[in-house]
Amino acid sequence: MAEVEAEQPVQVGVSKPSGVPVGAYDKKCIFCKIVNQEMGTELLHSDEELSCFRDIKPGAPHHYLVVPNQHVGNCKSLGKEHVPLVKQMVEVGKQILQRNSVADLTDVRFGFHWPPFCSVTHLHLHVLAPASQMGFMSRLFYRLNSYWFITSPYVHKESTYRINVYTFNKTLLFADRIKKIDALEYLPFEGTVSLKSPQHIFCLLEDYGTDPNNIPEHPNYVYFGRWIADGQRELIRSHSVKSRHFIGNTSMDAGLSFIMTNHAKVKENDLVFDPFVGTGSLLVACSHFGAYVCGTDIDYNTIHGKGRSSRKNQKWRGPDENIRANLRQYGTQKMYVDVMVSDASKPVWRNAALFDAIITDPPYGIRESTRKTGSHKDIAKAPDGSYADSHVPVSQAYNLSDIFADLLHFSAQHLVVGGRLVYWLPVYRPEYCEEMIPHHACLQLVSNCEQTLSSHTSRRLITMEKIKEPKELDGLAGAPDPRCSPYHGHNAFREKYFSGLNKRSSKEDTRADVDGK
Repeated sequence: MAEVEAEQPVQVGVSKPSGVPVGAYDKKCIFCKIVNQEMGTELLHSDEELSCFRDIKPGAPHHYLVVPNQHVGNCKSLGKEHVPLVKQMVEVGKQILQRNSVADLTDVRFGFHWPPFCSVTHLHLHVLAPASQMGFMSRLFYRLNSYWFITSPYVHKESTYRINVYTFNKTLLFADRIKKIDALEYLPFEGTVSLKSPQHIFCLLEDYGTDPNNIPEHPNYVYFGRWIADGQRELIRSHSVKSRHFIGNTSMDAGLSFIMTNHAKVKENDLVFDPFVGTGSLLVACSHFGAYVCGTDIDYNTIHGKGRSSRKNQKWRGPDENIRANLRQYGTQKMYVDVMVSDASKPVWRNAALFDAIITDPPYGIRESTRKTGSHKDIAKAPDGSYADSHVPVSQAYNLSDIFADLLHFSAQHLVVGGRLVYWLPVYRPEYCEEMIPHHACLQLVSNCEQTLSSHTSRRLITMEKIKEPKELDGLAGAPDPRCSPYHGHNAFREKYFSGLNKRSSKEDTRADVDGK
């Protein structure tokens, strides 16, 4: 759409502009009939050269059309020699606005509709004010007017099409969806509607923000485009933990698992490691994209699929409930390297860059305890320094601050350069600040995304990329700022998590007492 800025001063030419493609009168043109008073339309302005009248479908409180009295082709035929004509049309538009008490000429849109948006071939200038009060469909129209050439090959007479309406954070009734489709009637579709098997599908997407408790009347953003291909959201359903063979109390949701996999840029033949593997949800997601997967966990029962079941109406786990069985369920068993019982605080790997990605969800101390092997007491060893075969290592508290420091140090040592570490970091929202994010000299922060858990807690999905091999002093920078870290004590986050719940419960109890009185 050719546009003229409203605030630019113009000089109106007195004589008739030359070089304009003019035909005295076109009996088939509705604007020619209006100018000649054949349609009964009120003319707000009429002189020897130009006329002005209201748009029958206004896109703003003030919406006028300024047209030449003689038939002139659409704006596509205009050139530099037609600048005086355009300036004269703009000046008439300004006069009409001022006559109708529009004082602010900076909040005005002047523009021509670019073919194929011209339903009438007679040149006409749209004058809209206030532009800030244009309806969202009108704004969408003016955006599409500029980019329609991208879509025009798909709307010819021989084509078939369908329009779908999607909303984010708001549910529309079927009748409302139909109204929104009808509001797109200005689009120059020449093909035939086919609801069952269209050649082309166009989508109107309205974004109503992210707050389900404060949904605006009108969408914040409106998108329109041609459907090219589906994404992979079907994976969320097909890999749902509800139908998975082996699950636990903290099995990662399928959608979040695939999001983490995307953040890590997992690809075919990568080697991916999870140091807190649990029931292997992240390994399942990575194996789908052709990566070889392995992991460790300190919990013997989880690694070997033993103990009590997490499923309703099932007391104990079955004989074939394990991580390998999960990969077998999805046809990716060949990507399974192995898992083993190991303590994340005491890595068993040789000192080398082994992994293309490390993806994990460390325990927070809420549903799973944060433990590592060790004891404050002396434990008797054999003369050669080894333990007896029957020895079962005791465990002790594993502070969250130590978990993340160890995780970053391990990643710096064992990721290839360019490899990514993706993990979840729990935070107490009232105290959150950027300095809480653990850092390491060898790892560069790529993204930091929040998932809200409650009014006072959330967890951040942290993505980091290894940028260099570590040196001796690099590990010293691996802890968060001690002034802002919420992880000093073993149960620090756990205590804040439950204190927030208790405060909320207390408020609800107080409110109930007041209401009861």
